Amino acid sequence: MPPWFGAPDFPTVDGMSDNSMLARAGRFVAVALLAVALLLVPGGTRAWAGVDGRQRHLQAAVAELHQLGVTGVQGAVADGRRYRAARAGVGDLTTGAPVPNDGYFRMGSNTKTFAAVIALQLVGEGRLRLTDPVDRWLPGLVAGNGYDGRRITLRHLLQHTSGIFNYTNDFPALASPEAFEEHRFDHYDPADLVAIAMRHPPSFAPGQGWDYSNTNYILVGMIIERVTGESWARQLQRRILGPLGLRETATPGDRATLPGPHARGYQQYVPDGPLVDVTEFNPTAAWTAGDLVTTPSDLTRFWQALLSGRLLRPAQQAQLRQTVLAETFQGLLPGSRYGLGVMWLPGECGGFWGHGGDVPGMSTANGVTDRGDRAVVFSLSTQLAGQPSETVTLRTLDLVDEELCAGR
Repeated sequence: MPPWFGAPDFPTVDGMSDNSMLARAGRFVAVALLAVALLLVPGGTRAWAGVDGRQRHLQAAVAELHQLGVTGVQGAVADGRRYRAARAGVGDLTTGAPVPNDGYFRMGSNTKTFAAVIALQLVGEGRLRLTDPVDRWLPGLVAGNGYDGRRITLRHLLQHTSGIFNYTNDFPALASPEAFEEHRFDHYDPADLVAIAMRHPPSFAPGQGWDYSNTNYILVGMIIERVTGESWARQLQRRILGPLGLRETATPGDRATLPGPHARGYQQYVPDGPLVDVTEFNPTAAWTAGDLVTTPSDLTRFWQALLSGRLLRPAQQAQLRQTVLAETFQGLLPGSRYGLGVMWLPGECGGFWGHGGDVPGMSTANGVTDRGDRAVVFSLSTQLAGQPSETVTLRTLDLVDEELCAGR
């Protein structure tokens, strides 16, 4: 899966990146699977015009992802005031219990979008500037080993153009099931996570490249707390969750368990290896880079609100959408671009906005139209290893695109 939080960098084949063999092979699998899926519905996508047909298509989509090896899948589509949901698979491999309706899950790096919204709200209030250097708010924290916090701005952090090393690429708890078990309940302060990154030199000079780094959003969270004098949890509740009525979304702090009902999360560490239950862990390992817990209904509402302009002033809404090429994603997601906490992906109906999310045992894919009138969320409770992971990623994004196109 893409390294939204905790996953390794995209692999390449013989040094290839853009239009790589991996990307072409993944797209071939995705197209083949699409052809099979369309055979299930006479007449292809035209047959699922209308509410009943779209519900059947959504159900077929989550069932297909389950058949690709994901233990449990939830899918949700919000279209204006209409909401549809579907589920497939099991929520617990031990008991065989079904995936719950509108169950809780860890959204992973979808969290970054929430953090970016708060930062942009502060920009709109004149309390922050996108040109503010990190050192203005966190003096001396990003320094040494080739770093200079006076040259890295808030925009660089929000857009992943800072060059700061991704701390999760040197995170022992993610290395193996044994390491995960040893460290799963460890607490991390944000400064601890930044310190891991500072042990490694930058990937490039600020503004001279693009590379996804969770460290960027740990720093964004620290800046939010420094500017406001309040916790990440308090700012989140006051600025987003409360106004939108998102009662099933929260930052869990040190809470290692998920509220019920929820599916359990399973991690595969090596291709064809066993699925390891990794549901419980201390989410301070992710914090503002990926700690939020939510439900499909809440997350679709958030994305609709964001793209329809309910959370940001017009100037900041425009800044949110100013994108650059997501350079290191081109091998698997060619044409993808990154704004300020949001991603743009090309699609059959002109492309869509969203942000993926991965944590141990769970992944999230979503998409929303440019006007926010239609949003799609898929929650998957398994992280596979190797080529199956990439196949699931590509097919999930294809299904997001199909659902968004159905409403056009």
